[in-house]
Amino acid sequence: MRILVGCSGGLDSTFAAKLLAKEHEVCGASLIMNDHTDIKVAADSCAALGIPFVSVDVRDLFEKHVVENFVDEYAKARTPNPCVVCNRFVKIAALCDYAKKHGFDRIATGHYCKVINENGRYCVVRASDDRKDQSYMLWYLDQEQLSMLVTPLSDSNKEDVRESARRDGLKAAEQKESQDICFIPDGDYISFIEKRKGSFPEGNFIDKEGNVLGRHKGIINYTVGQRKGLGIALGQPMFVTALNVDDNTVTLSPAGGEYMDSVKASNLVFQALSPGEGIFNDLTVKLRYAAKPVPCSVEIIGDCANVKLALPQRAVTPGQSAVFYDGNKVAFGGFID
Repeated sequence: MRILVGCSGGLDSTFAAKLLAKEHEVCGASLIMNDHTDIKVAADSCAALGIPFVSVDVRDLFEKHVVENFVDEYAKARTPNPCVVCNRFVKIAALCDYAKKHGFDRIATGHYCKVINENGRYCVVRASDDRKDQSYMLWYLDQEQLSMLVTPLSDSNKEDVRESARRDGLKAAEQKESQDICFIPDGDYISFIEKRKGSFPEGNFIDKEGNVLGRHKGIINYTVGQRKGLGIALGQPMFVTALNVDDNTVTLSPAGGEYMDSVKASNLVFQALSPGEGIFNDLTVKLRYAAKPVPCSVEIIGDCANVKLALPQRAVTPGQSAVFYDGNKVAFGGFID
């Protein structure tokens, strides 16, 4: 089997390529997503493994689907996860496209999760290592993309992978995991957005009843659940619980007000669960990457999911992903409204 492996030069993608190369014909592919992409690291990793390497320029795709979406979502007072969007429209999409055009049978990545086909549908399954599980990041993939995807690290432990890479003398073993937004390496996303959208005007902090509490510095500076850096003293801890672009207000609530027991999600993509309306009472949901799954009941109407949480969750944030699980399988996902 010929497999095209998405290679960043980091530990996970390098080790995934190493495992696959034992039994398959493997080629590493680095995607040039923006001006900060360093393909030399990936090329060196592939050379160390003795596999061919190609680079694919996807900067136009990345700008259109990831950067523009990131800026537009923040301007709408939503908090996007660019990696989720990138996986669907750039990373996996570009690897699949290149693979089809150049005679590869499958694509592969270093994600910690598994892809299975059950009852005629492809879905992502949680990784064996709960601490590294990345199934949340792949909920947005469609059935065709999933049908081509191989994830050889699904049953691996991160530290075991690192130790094995060290024994093999791979430089990738010492690579640190990036926590940055890849196209904003200095982390100053507010300046990045304001360069494209202009400055955001000051407005009012209000309480849930609409009473004015003070002035905020521009809606772009705040996100749901935020407590620190508000620039206002009210005699007790206050949390951001809503952002309203229409009237340029930031709603603050005392401790406890940042918890919600219901969620609405839209733009649904189905994996293990077939598309269709209905009520589902045996699912769990993750409302952010690092969160634990929470039992919930879900009513799907059209392209929306109305969710009742078994336990109230903190800082349910519009723009983030709600990923629903049937056991360890991704049933479907959507974006929080």
